[in-house]
Amino acid sequence: MNTLKTAFLLTALTLLLIFIGGHFGGENGMILAFIFAAGMNFFSYFYSDKLALSMYRAQPVTREQLPRAYQVVERMTQRMGIPMPKMYVIPTDSPNAFATGRNPQHASVAVTHGILNLLTDEELEGVLAHELGHVRNRDILTSSIAATLAGAITLLARMGYWASLFGGFGGGGRDRERGGGGIGALLMLFLAPVAAMLIQLAVSRSREYEADATGAHITGNPYALASALEKIDAYSKRLPMAASPSTAHLFIVQPLLSRGDFASLFSTHPPIAKRIERLIGRPSLYGSVNR
Repeated sequence: MNTLKTAFLLTALTLLLIFIGGHFGGENGMILAFIFAAGMNFFSYFYSDKLALSMYRAQPVTREQLPRAYQVVERMTQRMGIPMPKMYVIPTDSPNAFATGRNPQHASVAVTHGILNLLTDEELEGVLAHELGHVRNRDILTSSIAATLAGAITLLARMGYWASLFGGFGGGGRDRERGGGGIGALLMLFLAPVAAMLIQLAVSRSREYEADATGAHITGNPYALASALEKIDAYSKRLPMAASPSTAHLFIVQPLLSRGDFASLFSTHPPIAKRIERLIGRPSLYGSVNR
């Protein structure tokens, strides 16, 4: 199923780029868009994880540098029967974590300094088991590609807007004669962030529930993961982590969105209370998220 989702996303990007190319540049624009789409698809498949890690200045760490998390991940991967992923630390005090990569053999798990300082060993185990659940469930490629495509769609929409103002990509005059060039570009400028977020919503909400269930099953301790989610949610609101709308869906808990796009109106994650309720049968472990 995740393979089909990935193929759908890459195909959708190709068709969208060809449409944009044809809109602004006619036949030549479509050819250039197809070439660009092929390059973007290649980049998305092989390098989307590296892009996400670099965006948050994630630094690779060794077992000696991060023994606490390494030991947990080694134990969990043995239980799950998947390879040991690369480990990264994000230099921020806001608590959060995400997994990325194109398959279990090329996976990475990133945690923030904040989450390491906030959680107990059992809670950290629950979070890391959740992230490894994404790896085992093979949805990390879909989510990583969605991040790249969402950013590309938004960027292209803005490029189209500015191109329409300054003559287009060779077809601006014809578009203006038809009276639709500027309007079409404005529509793309405003609708592209929404389209990007719809892609993320399609791959994010159900996968979070699935990863929660996997993490709870592997650790045998759903209460630890529920406690971790409640803590991360409360503390990340006090000390928010600025994130791009195109990558917010990667994190275990929704981070703060750093741009004022339409994208910021959408949530890429199920409500924390509902996730906790699925884990332990009630919406809060402590009675209040503001513990």
